[in-house]
Amino acid sequence: MATKKEKPRVSMIISTYNRVDALSLCLQSIACQSLLPDELVIGDDGSRNDTLQMIQSFQKHFPIPIVHVWQEDKGFRLAMARNKSVAQCKYEYIIEIDGDLILDRRFVEDHVYFACEGYFIKGGRVNLTEELTKKLCSSLRLPDLNFLSKGLKRRINAFHCLSLSTYLSTRYKKNKIVGLGCNMSFWKKDYIAINGYDEFFEGWGGEDWDFACRMLNSGVKRFYLKFSGIVFHLWHQDFHMQNKDKNFEYYYEKKGAKASRCDKGIDQYLL
Repeated sequence: MATKKEKPRVSMIISTYNRVDALSLCLQSIACQSLLPDELVIGDDGSRNDTLQMIQSFQKHFPIPIVHVWQEDKGFRLAMARNKSVAQCKYEYIIEIDGDLILDRRFVEDHVYFACEGYFIKGGRVNLTEELTKKLCSSLRLPDLNFLSKGLKRRINAFHCLSLSTYLSTRYKKNKIVGLGCNMSFWKKDYIAINGYDEFFEGWGGEDWDFACRMLNSGVKRFYLKFSGIVFHLWHQDFHMQNKDKNFEYYYEKKGAKASRCDKGIDQYLL
């Protein structure tokens, strides 16, 4: 593994949209981290007022500052929400998740352990069943999820072994471009260099694949976290995917052009 420098200061960004119960569980899991990020920025793609009220209640007692970045609800605009969030981040290293995740308590610590100049990090996820998700969202009590818990899909992704993760970090899916924006981290300067997420992507799909591809095209290498950086994904119904074909057609076009910087990205929001 490449040599790591002093531990960076960390901003965490979360994307959310009208899912107060899931976001509450996510925030509880962040507050219980073995290593806390230095700030939390919530990118809100137009949620109702109940999300604002819930965030305000957490802000009163949360162990780190919470910034709420809201945009008008004009459809699925995740790329824009993430760009606006990163523009608000104060610190040099950014961990990116979605608001429908419960984080293993070592999640932030694992990402910081692997943080290295010239690399970005991609992790996987464990899926929770519909039955378990409904139970958790009803109780709103943070569970102790682990490899042996009931109600897991992709159970192998819940196994934690840092030494094995270190060995696999540059070997697992080495030649495959995979996007999974719900579990990723990167240096803010590298994000800005490629102009962040491409806001051409509206509707579900493709924006995180394009982001990962352009990071690699820019010369930034990738660590893949297998058996560390664990997240548990709360079940939800499939998104409307009317833009999926359009988005992936655009992604493959850009991939073929080996682009690194997008035209419509974070630069709109930087001072």
